[in-house]
Amino acid sequence: MLIAIPKEILPEEKRVAATPETVKKFINLGFTVAVEAGAGKGIFISDDDYKNAGATIATDVEKMLATADVVLKVKQPIFNREKNKHEADMLCQDSILITFLHPAAPASHEMVKKLQKKNITSLTMDSIPRISRAQRMDALSSMSAITGYKSVILAANQLPKIVPMIGTAIGTISPAHFLVIGTGIVGLQAVATAKRLGGVVKILDIRKNACIEAESLGGKVVEFNIPQELAAGSGGYAQSLDSDWLEKERSLIAGLLGDLDVIILSALVPGAVAPLLITEEMVAAMKPGSVIIDVSVDQGGNCQLTEPGRFVQKHGVYICGIQNIPGKMAVNASWLYANNIYYYMENLFKKGNGELDLDDEIVKKSLVTYQSRIVHEGTLTAMK
Repeated sequence: MLIAIPKEILPEEKRVAATPETVKKFINLGFTVAVEAGAGKGIFISDDDYKNAGATIATDVEKMLATADVVLKVKQPIFNREKNKHEADMLCQDSILITFLHPAAPASHEMVKKLQKKNITSLTMDSIPRISRAQRMDALSSMSAITGYKSVILAANQLPKIVPMIGTAIGTISPAHFLVIGTGIVGLQAVATAKRLGGVVKILDIRKNACIEAESLGGKVVEFNIPQELAAGSGGYAQSLDSDWLEKERSLIAGLLGDLDVIILSALVPGAVAPLLITEEMVAAMKPGSVIIDVSVDQGGNCQLTEPGRFVQKHGVYICGIQNIPGKMAVNASWLYANNIYYYMENLFKKGNGELDLDDEIVKKSLVTYQSRIVHEGTLTAMK
């Protein structure tokens, strides 16, 4: 079977789905590997490095994808302006695609339907269950750690004031105030980074256990009294709230906005559309010059005014909808992701080269399209 590694074409995306190290591992499993020319340029890996690992270098991505049995990507297929064709339309009929699809997000629905029509077996790396044997495959956790760190750096860079408290001869400069909403791996790393920079950090998560973890890093918990059977689901992930509880959470957040300089939004429900937590009215109530970093944008975003892929200013507030924050730390992110996807492939084909183990729990949870059907539960719910 031929594995194809295309160059990522999302703007500013420098990550790549395989390194020379993982190419060698795939070849040892019995696969052949083709890498698009220049795919590793963003992380300083040359075509010769891939050649030396045993891969062939493809100069025409359309021809490469048309002959590939398995395509490994970092981000979801998008329109390729150079080829004047959508990446999904370039895939070989009946082939396998493994990437971050974010299939439940409304912006991804048409792309998912393209995969369905071409009978692509697509699997998304953002729906891997949180179980012990899946830890080495958990790309969402890998990328989340990088995202949490970088989201605070992006906010600090945009904020028109310094983060730490500083004493001067003419008085003391007050520290910046952060609110981190959603304290999974993104949020935990954001709390830790904001504290290191000297910020005052509040945290909000509907899960009590997640709050306890974040509090241990120096964040002050904003209490939200919700029954935990409604808040936390299997594997410790957050669950979707009904409209009444969601409105209560928004009201709680609204009462905090006047003191905040930065909000990091990372509230996600795996495989589902991100909950809307910050409305336009709430943005308008924030201090001019404050910053919102909405890292949940790939699943629809937690802020009503977030624009995917853009850093905009609305009502005097800077709102970041950058979709590939880990791509800004591409060297570390690629090394982590390439290894995550290698272990995922090893598990997927554990019955042998060419035979998918569709009974495996990890595979079933991450399967999006199969036999011309959409089978991913969160996507089907979002599409309704």
